[in-house]
Amino acid sequence: MDQPTVGILHPGSMGAAIAACAATNAAAAVWCSAERSAASMARAEHFGLTPVATLPELLDRSEVVISLCPPAAAEGLAHDVARHRFDGVYLEANAISPERMKRIAGLLEPTATVVDGGVVGSPPVRGKTPVLFLSGPAVATEQIEALFADTAVQTKALGTEIGKASALKLAYASFQKTSRVLVALAVGMAREHGVDQELIEVASRRTDSYLSEPQYVAKTAARAWRWGPELDEAADALAAAGLPPEMLRAAATTLTRWHDVKDDGELTLTDALNRLVQP
Repeated sequence: MDQPTVGILHPGSMGAAIAACAATNAAAAVWCSAERSAASMARAEHFGLTPVATLPELLDRSEVVISLCPPAAAEGLAHDVARHRFDGVYLEANAISPERMKRIAGLLEPTATVVDGGVVGSPPVRGKTPVLFLSGPAVATEQIEALFADTAVQTKALGTEIGKASALKLAYASFQKTSRVLVALAVGMAREHGVDQELIEVASRRTDSYLSEPQYVAKTAARAWRWGPELDEAADALAAAGLPPEMLRAAATTLTRWHDVKDDGELTLTDALNRLVQP
């Protein structure tokens, strides 16, 4: 299909930037502005997305819909789309477990064609080039790949099995995000005993150690509201595979201590660590 219209559901910092890339190979990129925050509206305007008044209008206009939202909202959003019997390509690109991904596919098929997606990397701005992994029906996967051709979003197809892209995303996120939580715990423990600088010095002798970059803890705290649910999803995936989920559950619980500093770009390492020790 040449130049489809793309609908982006609930565009956050990742979703809006992803949609803007897709728009370079689309007739238009639309989003539903109803009941969205001023920040969402400003972000959508910045990325050149076209507002529509309602979800049914977005679905009627779009041949391809991209869902990028907090993990906990993914299934409810898919239910809303399913009620309107969307019959195009639905890219489920949230950080959710393969099991949830399959449930969502079951909700939308056979009316819609569902593609499983997993974004690895930062939003495609300021030279960042995330990879969008895809799995699902070949024709629909190829259509998604065409949308992102020659953009900052790289695509890689993993085959036709729904759940593969989600599994890869969560496998990577399990290490990437849990390791940052462990940094916070390690530096916090060392600080309690007055040896945090020594810990950082020891860690700096090793390459690629997050312990040598504890300033990342503040960024982790600001993102905790998103990362916690994602780790819960990853824990579900581990449990389904017969592997112990307790470490990821514990990391998600740790992240709840930072929920009141959502997206706080001014948070310092000291502030983050102080909040971590509060019950």
